[in-house]
Amino acid sequence: MSDLDTKTFIDKYAITRKGTDSLKWDALKERFGSDELLPLWVADADFSTDQVVKDALVKRVDEGAYGYSIRSADYVASYQGWQDRHEGTQVKAEWLIFSTGVVQSLYDLIACFTNEADGIMIQTPVYYPFFNSIKDQKRRLVEAPLLNDDEDYTMDLVKMEELFKAKNIQLFILCSPHNPIGRVWTKDELQAVLRLCQTYNVRLLSDEIHSDLVVHNHTFVSALTVAKEVGFRDLIVCNSPSKTFNFAGLLHSHIWIPDEALRTQFQKWAKQHRQTEISVLGQVAAKTAYQSSDEWHQAFLQVIEENYLFIKSTLQEAFPEITISPLQGTYLAWLNIESVLAGESVKEFIQEKAKLAIDYGEWFSPAYKHYIRINLATTPDIIKQALKQFILAAKQ
Repeated sequence: MSDLDTKTFIDKYAITRKGTDSLKWDALKERFGSDELLPLWVADADFSTDQVVKDALVKRVDEGAYGYSIRSADYVASYQGWQDRHEGTQVKAEWLIFSTGVVQSLYDLIACFTNEADGIMIQTPVYYPFFNSIKDQKRRLVEAPLLNDDEDYTMDLVKMEELFKAKNIQLFILCSPHNPIGRVWTKDELQAVLRLCQTYNVRLLSDEIHSDLVVHNHTFVSALTVAKEVGFRDLIVCNSPSKTFNFAGLLHSHIWIPDEALRTQFQKWAKQHRQTEISVLGQVAAKTAYQSSDEWHQAFLQVIEENYLFIKSTLQEAFPEITISPLQGTYLAWLNIESVLAGESVKEFIQEKAKLAIDYGEWFSPAYKHYIRINLATTPDIIKQALKQFILAAKQ
């Protein structure tokens, strides 16, 4: 339990982002057609990062020179210290390659390790850049829908095996924890997936960007941990401090490739296709946060969980038919609101009546057109206002 209670955290770190060139707040007209909406969409937070991180950035900025940089000698040690305190994932310095973001890494890794028309599997509903990264590069999209039992989601291992047998799949992209449904996969589930990949010679790319955002006593297990236990080598893991500490604009993320042959293959490809430098400020911010932001992080998780519980209790009291996926990880709530639509489209209800900007379920899969995803990384006051507008719209 953090000594920094949620009220103190909110008072100290909640910020007004409108008018700061925030994508979430200042691109509403461009993205949704109206700047009069309350935004609960794109996954970043309405909180500033930890004061100790801000101090470290100010100190680095005051140096005045922002030229070419190398990886800090103690960067991986700082990251490993964070892992030892929080998740237990073991990494080695030689596995790490920096990137500007996990989505960019998806594009790069698909380009490096697959060819046009190769089959790439994803589990839907899933983060929509997964679709884009496959289609934009003319790969063959193969969907393995998750099983949904009244918002209790599980992997359809039988269907996955059928597809592995029939579709000549070269790469499987795993979302862990899963966005948008909020599942934290268990070790048993991950072992089953890795063994399937091992049996059918399918490379696994695990997007673990939400790995630090786990709530309600659930435990995150990295594919790196399970791969070591089952002897699976054909693995790449992407993660980043960007969601954990609200660093997306610092353009700093990790690609972890334990296998030397795979790592060498990617490094050779990168020499031709991705000549980028390290984000100096991103590295400073990440290293400082991994060393010192445990208390900030714990309080942030408490705010997320309290916002989720408030949404769940308030909406289910007002509309018992609404179903909400149990939140285990991420700061994203996944709701089926079909029961309150009264024949309207989700867009008509959410934007025109409730005046909200929210990620639509159909962005994550066409089969989920009655769903919405709500960003919980904001203040309770904003969540309360959003629910007030939602409930008023539903009762009109």
